[in-house]
Amino acid sequence: MYPFAAAACRPKRLTLCVLSALSSLPAHAQTAAGADAPALQTVVVNASADASAADLSKAYAGGQVARGGRVGLLGTVDNMDTPFNSTSYTQQFIQDQQAHSVADVLQADPGVRVARGFGNYQELYVIRGFPVNSDDLAYNGLNGVLPRQYIAAELLERVEVFRGANTFLNGATPAGGGIGGAINLLPKRAPNAPLTEVSAGLQTGKQTYLATDIARRFGDEQRFGVRLNAVQRKGGTGIDQEDRDLQLGAIGVDYRGRGFRLSADLGWQDSQFHHARPSVNVAAGQAVPAAPDGSANFGQPWDYSSERDVFGTVRGEWDIAPDVLAWAALGARRGNEANRLASTLNLATTAGSGTIRRFDNNREDHIHTGELGVRAALRTGPVTHKLVLSTTGFDLDSRNAYATSAYQATSLLNPAVLALPTLTTFGSTLSDPHTTNKTTLVSEAVADTVGLLDDSVLLTVGVRRQNIRQIGYAYTTYKQSAYYKQGANTPMAALVYKLTAQVSLYANYIESLQQGAVAGSTAVNIGQIFAPYTSRQKEAGLKYDAGRIGFNAALFTTSQPQGILNPTTKVFGIDGQQRNRGVEFSAYGEAARGLRVLGGLTLLDATQQHTAGGLTDGKDVIGVPKSQANIGLDWDVPGARGLSVSARALHTASQNANAANTQAIPSWNRFDASARYQFHVDGHSVTVRARVDNLTDKNYWASAGGSQGSGYLVLGAPRTVAVTASTEF
Repeated sequence: MYPFAAAACRPKRLTLCVLSALSSLPAHAQTAAGADAPALQTVVVNASADASAADLSKAYAGGQVARGGRVGLLGTVDNMDTPFNSTSYTQQFIQDQQAHSVADVLQADPGVRVARGFGNYQELYVIRGFPVNSDDLAYNGLNGVLPRQYIAAELLERVEVFRGANTFLNGATPAGGGIGGAINLLPKRAPNAPLTEVSAGLQTGKQTYLATDIARRFGDEQRFGVRLNAVQRKGGTGIDQEDRDLQLGAIGVDYRGRGFRLSADLGWQDSQFHHARPSVNVAAGQAVPAAPDGSANFGQPWDYSSERDVFGTVRGEWDIAPDVLAWAALGARRGNEANRLASTLNLATTAGSGTIRRFDNNREDHIHTGELGVRAALRTGPVTHKLVLSTTGFDLDSRNAYATSAYQATSLLNPAVLALPTLTTFGSTLSDPHTTNKTTLVSEAVADTVGLLDDSVLLTVGVRRQNIRQIGYAYTTYKQSAYYKQGANTPMAALVYKLTAQVSLYANYIESLQQGAVAGSTAVNIGQIFAPYTSRQKEAGLKYDAGRIGFNAALFTTSQPQGILNPTTKVFGIDGQQRNRGVEFSAYGEAARGLRVLGGLTLLDATQQHTAGGLTDGKDVIGVPKSQANIGLDWDVPGARGLSVSARALHTASQNANAANTQAIPSWNRFDASARYQFHVDGHSVTVRARVDNLTDKNYWASAGGSQGSGYLVLGAPRTVAVTASTEF
């Protein structure tokens, strides 16, 4: 079967067709296997993931994280030269974790906790106590390109986590995040050595897994590369009657020319979720109930969430002069969502009785985004400069329609199986969603990193001019209902002092810009649109690189303005504030030969300030724990060549579920374990991986809230076992 034949395959059989087509590609420059099994080797990806002169940062000792990563418009920067706290997780780590999605990767990060979108099943990531929606994840530096609810891990070469405010570095985000952190995802590129890998697996709930990863380089000096990934997951989860299906096909190409580099990506993802378990709201004055069995499903069999996306990017980089480089990138996504959701379960009594309703919605997203920039290095006497000019653009046309039913009685512990409720309230026509929101983000930025004392002191200063335009349209009349156009400057200043080759001290001041709030229907100034508001961060930290093990420590404070309705005058204004202060510690690398460590501790103090009537001043913010910690160990078993075992412990302190701090979920601890065994069969490398999450099958509420100001609860998953076998040809 020739590669182009896959285009004729029916969508439901896409993965199998692609697998067949890809297997026929020639293995250029691949040596035939000899009679004797070769020594165990790890394929090293030397090709760039963004066709850049900087290339990927090399993996740190142990291979779980990289030595650096992308820092917005500043480009790829070594960790010891970066005046921020960030971590870049490698493809090796992603694969060894058997990660399904970005959330699975970030379970290992002590500064991140995974939550869920409000009223749906969207992955949401809480960094430094502030939510980062999956809408705001970047793909090779471009926001909004990837599917918005769930992103398959097989797409990714790196998952880069940046901690802290970041509008200056990346521009304002589509969903208004960028306060506590940012996540940049790097696509896979063809490595220098040919790669043909097929994986198959089985998980709790009889979920099957089949994937292929094929890469080749062609032409003179192997300048042209192609990498193809195809994935299919199908079946149940550890939750009763819950079912999740996923299909993914993606191709990444790159060309390394003389003086220029080009890359492009094209992907298709179909994600289906059936009979999912909803989130839980607890009525005011009621105690939070004990967490039910982790495998229990209090959802409805008619519930489903369907998301189909086609997305792509193109990026080019040109060497204008020996120390002057220009780049350009474009990205686009067409997303379609169709959901019939059993809405959040609203508990009314401590016995667990409550109500639920049907919520249907259809959504289409049309996104176009891009960036242009030029970067130059120069020297003036003993002083070095790295100058950057950049401009970004983002355009969203979001088309939405929804309908709801009346609430019906059910229960947390003894849920009723409800007949499909009749829809009674409609917002637009479900079969023909119209535009309800248009968002345009345009910005220009300039920065200079000044190097002093042989670059032992690095001072970075810069500013971004961010413009935001947003137009809202009524669901029923389709007429314009709101218009917003504002701009603001977001400055940044940061300092790195390399005390020795092993120790860096740093400090920064940086801001994040969010779209201004609109006064609601209960305010006397209804409809008033406020200017963009700024969150401000101050941070200082230390980094230590001992060669094979590294440590980071950071101390930060971030303040975020919040809209408040005055209870006396009924005037809405940006008068409230959330202040998050914290300390972060992390460790990574090889503590001893064959013993890898990855983990850390985050301490948070997130308080409400200037609240409506002062009623909750000084209270803790919803959903932000006082402490969270991870420790992971991965060990090559002596005397058992190819065998490695790992263990991970996670701790999350209690989280408040309401602003008054009268409702809270208990702290929780979870233990995970895994093992992998690499061996050879007929000259082919085979790796078998087994993983158990929630080893003790603990029942726990994993998160309270996620969307700011909402204290909905998400039940943690039960014990889940996954086994995967991969072979390379």
